[in-house]
Amino acid sequence: MAAKLAGTGQQNIRLYETKGLILPERTAGGTRQYSDADVALLLHIGELLHQGLNLAGIAKVLELEVANAELRLALRRAGSRPDA
Repeated sequence: MAAKLAGTGQQNIRLYETKGLILPERTAGGTRQYSDADVALLLHIGELLHQGLNLAGIAKVLELEVANAELRLALRRAGSRPDA
């Protein structure tokens, strides 16, 4: 179902998982369970592929996006602290 929602194939999703781009939850029986966030990530990966990035480049972009989000959060927290 995730492959259909993301407009890609199951083999591609397994490749992305192998490369560490996506890490779905698993049931006790080992079945992959994809969240809405996972599907959004698959769509984002598809957009980056369409722009010409390879999987190594996409991994770096995703890593930098997470770091950027963490820095923004830290800046917001630092900005909300009263000066001592």
